[in-house]
This record gives sequence, C-alpha cells and structure tokens, in this order.
Amino acid sequence: LQQELVHARRDGNQLALLFLDLDRFKSVNDTLGHDGGDQLLRMAAERLSACVRECDTVARLGGDEFVVLLTGLQSPQQAAKISGQVLTLLSQPFQIGSNECFIGVSIGVSVFPADGTTAEELLKLADIAMYRAKAAGRGRFVFFEESMNLEQLERTLMERELRLAIARDQLTVHYQPRIGLCDGRLLGAEALLRWQHPELGLVSPAKFIP
Repeated sequence: LQQELVHARRDGNQLALLFLDLDRFKSVNDTLGHDGGDQLLRMAAERLSACVRECDTVARLGGDEFVVLLTGLQSPQQAAKISGQVLTLLSQPFQIGSNECFIGVSIGVSVFPADGTTAEELLKLADIAMYRAKAAGRGRFVFFEESMNLEQLERTLMERELRLAIARDQLTVHYQPRIGLCDGRLLGAEALLRWQHPELGLVSPAKFIP
C-alpha cells in the first residue's frame, strides 16, 4: 500500500482500498468446525482474486477480514464495479464437503486522494465504511464519507462520557402523563430518561441508549 501510494502520487492516479468482512462466517465455524471455516476462507480468497487484475492486491488481515487494493484507477466508479462483482461472487454458495454454505460480505471503500493520503488513514476509513455497510443490513458496499467519521467521533465521545454521566448527575427523568381520552383521567405516566450534557446538550435516549 505504501509503495502504491508513491506510484499514485507520481502518476496522478487514484487508488481504492476495499475492507471486507465476511457475513455469517461464525456460523460456518460453529457448524463445520475450524477446518471447514479454513476451507471456506481459501475458497473466498480464490473468488476475490478472480475479481481483480494482476496489478491489484488481495490480502487477508486475519479472522474473516480481507483487504483488496485497487491501483491505477481513473475514477471511483471502477472500484464500485469491482465491489459489485465481489458481492455477486461471494453471495453464491460454497460447497464444503457435503455441505452447501451461504455467506455474504460487507465492504467498506476508501479512495486516495479524496478520503486520505496515508496507508493508516485509508485503512481506518475503509474499516469505518465497512461497519456502516454492516449496520445498513450487510451484503453491500459503502464508500467512506466524512460524515461517517464525524458520527464515529461523536459515538466515541458519547460512550466515554456516558460512563461518567451518573457520577456527574447529568441524567434526569421526565414524566409523560397518560390521559384517558374518554374522561380525561390520569391513567399513569411514562418515565423518560434524558441526558443533559454540557457539550452535546440535551441528548435523546434514541441516541445514547443504543
């Protein structure tokens, strides 16, 4: 990746980094054992290699995570096309012994120079985009956007601050009355937690409870 970044800067080309995570791989390990899981990983790697050109790189980072480096691109659309081919190939069944296994893949894509200029940046941003693909329902590819980075930072801040919210007396309970429409009588109340944060303001439980 470092070497290809040097070439891309020199030639004025783009490159793309695809961060892949196999969906439902754990279930293969659980049902067919680690030997079956290893066999599936090898088959997945062969399918990945079949999608790319000789000048591109396919690497397994560990577990069920792969990275594909696409070089000498003229536009991000080329990365989108290959990502689509990867999705199609990896969604087809894998034959492991007498068992037919179905998995999928979630792909995050970062592009040089639009998203980042160093190897570390591009890997991190592609990883963030991959988690967005998983959150959106898996079996898809997602390009990194700066808004994802901001969301990640806000979530990290929120998780850190929430650990201290009780000690700092920042959580309050609001009571919403339940009224009977027939006679207007008070039937009860719903207790709603709110988080009054000095920087984030009044945070809705829809944001901090997940």
